[in-house]
Amino acid sequence: MSRTTGAFYVMGGVLGLLVTAIAPTQVLYPGDEGNRELVGSAAAVALLLGISLLGWGPRMPHWLHHGYVVMATILVTIAVHSFPNTVAAIALASFYVFVACDAALFFAWTQAAAHIALCMALCLWVLPTRAGLPWWSGMIPAGITFGVGVVVGILTRMASEADIDTLTGLLNRRGFDRALNTAIEHADRSGQALALVLVDLDRFQKVNDHLGHRAGDAVLQKVADTWAGLLGPGQRLARYGGDVFAALLPGTTEQAAILLTEQLRAAVSTGCSAGVTSWQTGESASLLVSRADVGLYRAKQSGRNRTVLESGHRTPLAVELREAIDNGTLDVHYQPIVSLSDGGEKAVGVEALLRWSSSAQPDVTTEGLIRVAEEYDLIADLDELVLRRACADAAQLQETFAALALTLNVNVSGLELAETGYADKVAGILETTGWPADQLVLEVTETELAAESDTAIANLHTLRDRGVRIAIDDFGTGYSSLSRLATLPSDIIKVDQSFVAAIRSDSPAPPLLGVIAALSKSLDLQVIAEGVETEHQAAVLTELGFALAQGYHYSDSHPVADLISDMNRGLGAANTRALGIGSEEQNGWVPL
Repeated sequence: MSRTTGAFYVMGGVLGLLVTAIAPTQVLYPGDEGNRELVGSAAAVALLLGISLLGWGPRMPHWLHHGYVVMATILVTIAVHSFPNTVAAIALASFYVFVACDAALFFAWTQAAAHIALCMALCLWVLPTRAGLPWWSGMIPAGITFGVGVVVGILTRMASEADIDTLTGLLNRRGFDRALNTAIEHADRSGQALALVLVDLDRFQKVNDHLGHRAGDAVLQKVADTWAGLLGPGQRLARYGGDVFAALLPGTTEQAAILLTEQLRAAVSTGCSAGVTSWQTGESASLLVSRADVGLYRAKQSGRNRTVLESGHRTPLAVELREAIDNGTLDVHYQPIVSLSDGGEKAVGVEALLRWSSSAQPDVTTEGLIRVAEEYDLIADLDELVLRRACADAAQLQETFAALALTLNVNVSGLELAETGYADKVAGILETTGWPADQLVLEVTETELAAESDTAIANLHTLRDRGVRIAIDDFGTGYSSLSRLATLPSDIIKVDQSFVAAIRSDSPAPPLLGVIAALSKSLDLQVIAEGVETEHQAAVLTELGFALAQGYHYSDSHPVADLISDMNRGLGAANTRALGIGSEEQNGWVPL
């Protein structure tokens, strides 16, 4: 709008100065002498206003442009009234068309109509004031002004409809790209934040395949109506393509964008994956969209139905975590996994647990830390550091106590599991640390196994073929069906601690625990019960047929040096009695 209005002003100013300079003074009627200097001044003012619009117009508030259009109408009227040549005055009346076009292009119909009406009224009034011109002399230029303004307005609105998705009424991809470029220009000038969200409806193709495209269209319309009602002023929603929606959020930080995205996802019953990012100074629109698309891809690869931030900058916690990874200052502790058949007295494995105290956010949990690592693209380095450290510590532990044959359980992020070449990375770490593949158990959450990523499933098969075992962590909290356990490449299931916590001395054992024990036996899967905190819970699990367990009832997590020290002291302390040593038979070691 600023560029176009400024261009009209400059063109009118230049033409006005040119006509003022070359048009002869030819007084045809008495009283028609005019004022050439006034007309030249009006043209110069128009030129200066045009230059100001081209330079500073984009920074001006929208309402100020109405003032520029009204001023243009007044300057044209002054030129038509005061030019000392009747023919040139009639020619200058054509400048009203510039005003009508500008108003029709950029203002709503009611506002544009008001500007066009003002032009017509002044044109009908000013021309008959010239000596020798009849009262109807302004009708033709006024009519032309009206006709051109209406046609331009109609064509402009027809063109704008090409930016609208006919199904949902939202912006389509073309319209969104235009809006995004405009928003980036504004953010660059104002320094305001700008966030972008891409949201994909999970498994939408199944809706079309099973219920038909009409049902799919109804879902898209419902989602569009719901989400459009949740956006604030200035925020734009678009159907970016297929079942992908895009939200443009000016003046919004990444964290605020994440909160809004969670509201959008919670407002519809359809599962959604989302990628969130923010614009950084100097970035192009294509780069911004590409980064949001990476976040969306990572959300789908790591299990769907979640939001992933692909940030252009890092929070203080992310910066501190990056430094901790680079400097190797993260700690890895180990919690024993015990055999219930031996009363929980002997360890058969240990689980590696990340421990780190952040000065930027001291209350951050391990889960929060992992989420930050995933959001800021640090998870690959973090996973590699923990796995390498755990394998090296476990090798040291086994070297110190040769009779031990402990398995090592290490968690893996679903994002890493979905990366091509992850299985080779694990193989390289095992080779450099010397830890046997058949004593490594990689734990992945149930939702990540249910992501149905071809790459993730292929990595799991490759790892198992090389001897590494796979455990489904937090079993029972995800959405995958029990029947899928027969087809998923897994060897162990770890029952979530919420099921164990439900075991109380004053009530029967939760029936689901018995079902899980029976199912795992029929599928030849080992089961580890997490979060055992009382003797009663341990006794109930043993009675139900669970073979392995871990929790504070047996031992807290410890650095490897403390484990070695406790073992050397004979493990008299109650919270470390699970770390008994001796022969493999004495240790009750069971191949996992």
